[in-house]
Amino acid sequence: MSLKIRLARGGAKKRPFYRIVVADSRMPRDGRFIERVGTYNPMLAKDHPERVTLQTERIQHWLKIGAQPSDRVARFLGQASVIPMPTYREQPKKSAPRPKTLERLAAREEKRKAAAEAAKEAAAAASVAAAQPAPAAEGEKTEA
Repeated sequence: MSLKIRLARGGAKKRPFYRIVVADSRMPRDGRFIERVGTYNPMLAKDHPERVTLQTERIQHWLKIGAQPSDRVARFLGQASVIPMPTYREQPKKSAPRPKTLERLAAREEKRKAAAEAAKEAAAAASVAAAQPAPAAEGEKTEA
């Protein structure tokens, strides 16, 4: 059984209140849990002492058993010095294009550059052709 220490949402609409719970990772977010080990009230000021409450002894017990905290709960535990403050590796933003999309954009840019270069060469050839006199057709006389 894989255990998670995570948030379970409660409260009214637009008035969130979260319980910090230990739950099986396969259970739904607000579903069955094993034990409630704290609360998080995002409606309170950041420096308010009751914004995050933790039962540190029980959390340490569950961490020793192998429970993994979620990212947000790990941040709370790091601020409370229960675990070392988590360091987050650089992750791409959700709005950043994926590698396959970047490849397609690069290919499209190369096509555009090749087309622009071909058009420039065609224009240069046309201007050179316009600057030279046209050869006389057979049977026509050229006056000089």
